Amino acid sequence: MTLSAGGISLHNIDYAFAGNKVLNALSLTIEPGEVVALLGPSGCGKSTLLKLLAGLLQPQCGEIFFGDRLVASAGGMLPPEQRDLGMVFQDYALWPHMTVAQNVDFPLRMRKIPSSQRQQRVQTALSRVGLANMAKRKPSDLSGGQQQRVALARAIVAGPRTLLFDEPLSNLDSTLREELCHEIAVLLRQLGATAVYVTHDRHEAGLLADRIVQLSSGQVTAIQTATLPTGKSA
Repeated sequence: MTLSAGGISLHNIDYAFAGNKVLNALSLTIEPGEVVALLGPSGCGKSTLLKLLAGLLQPQCGEIFFGDRLVASAGGMLPPEQRDLGMVFQDYALWPHMTVAQNVDFPLRMRKIPSSQRQQRVQTALSRVGLANMAKRKPSDLSGGQQQRVALARAIVAGPRTLLFDEPLSNLDSTLREELCHEIAVLLRQLGATAVYVTHDRHEAGLLADRIVQLSSGQVTAIQTATLPTGKSA
């Protein structure tokens, strides 16, 4: 399983809540297949930026392109399901009444993928995250780390061009967080995915990203090339 990566371009993005400007003329270009970490303190705009990329918010000024396709501007936007993306949340967002396999299968059913193809794709995604033998379990039977692996499998199963991560490891203990961080870094390179990863942890950002984008007061204040640890390729 490999993903067909596409780049992301943001041009002069503004967004305000109740008159309070959260993003201020923000511009950023992410290359196809690049992993970018958005780093900064609470309130700096990183989660708002991720929601704009996901199609959960609409920019009040500026434009967002996925590849050469305009997906959002002040004049309109494509909904999330038309952006060819996968997203991994902080709280896992798994359906407790579904099995692991059913949770992972959900994006395929929403895309109306034929049932003859879905089972193999679900099994491949679960194998990618080390959960091939847990397909019939319920989320309540899994540890926090295993639940986050299910969420990761669900994000990649449909082969999206873009992956978005909203502080996915913040609920885990430090040892497990570092282990999963390395696993995600390796998986993203194997998939060739374009990814945007929101975190407040500089160490985590350095383990995962090709570049670290520092945000402050709704603007990009610094861009740093990350040091590639073992498991990453230059």
